[in-house]
Amino acid sequence: MSILNVDRDVSYFVGGFGSGLDHPECITSGLEGNAYAGGESGQIYKIDTNDRTFLEIANTKNFVGGIAQSGDGDLYVCSGSVMKVTQSGELSVYSDGNEIDKIASPNYPAFDKFGNLFVSDSGVWRENNGRIFKILPGGNGEIFSDILNEFPNGICLSPIGDYLYVAMSINPRVCRIKINSDGSAGDIETVVKLPGTVPDGLTFDIKGNLYISCYRPDIIYKFDVSGDLNVLAIDYFGTMMAAPTNVAFCGENLDIFLSANLGRWHISKYDFPEVGLPLNYPKIS
Repeated sequence: MSILNVDRDVSYFVGGFGSGLDHPECITSGLEGNAYAGGESGQIYKIDTNDRTFLEIANTKNFVGGIAQSGDGDLYVCSGSVMKVTQSGELSVYSDGNEIDKIASPNYPAFDKFGNLFVSDSGVWRENNGRIFKILPGGNGEIFSDILNEFPNGICLSPIGDYLYVAMSINPRVCRIKINSDGSAGDIETVVKLPGTVPDGLTFDIKGNLYISCYRPDIIYKFDVSGDLNVLAIDYFGTMMAAPTNVAFCGENLDIFLSANLGRWHISKYDFPEVGLPLNYPKIS
């Protein structure tokens, strides 16, 4: 893919969407128009995207890296292990890998349409021991790929589900792994390089444009289908946007673009005229 220079600096920020959250790293779109976020001390927040209120529905007692929701309404949370969290707040360990290969640092989950849950296992910072796991329905985890080992972070599925996109926080770039017809990992390629950044979160819109949020600096990129990389939003002061680690299109129509702010206590909303790619919500139980 061609990679073009960043040539625009446009901020669509319109205000805080919820406040009083505990340094949320993740934001994800859920069923019935709700959004979900996680807190530094294990809080699981359910956010009403209509009235911009939030409710803590559970607490894992560990830092929450990422959340995915199944079609049953349960949440699958990267917090020490991959936890299953019900809407009533019941907690259980869904997966920690398998008897031989344990998930050391689960960071972000993403479902495919078959109920497989891909999870980035970031490893230890700068030790290049990260991996990508695939957790089969029921909870047995297997290593999907260990080639992208330089702190793999946020992940998402391509619009038709044939690639897994991975934000690499060290040697900063976005890569993608081909998902073969038998479910195994295929070829890996670099999609876009992002020197001088720490990319963290990824999401697609329905047109196939990719959005990349960064832990450092406070910036969100749009990488469009033609291969043009542009700045969607940036905050040089780090106040409205403060380590925007995850982004998601939320709401019933997936037209509310939100980012988490690991460095602060709110979710940011952007006045952005695109609609998100629907996530997969497979039924597991």
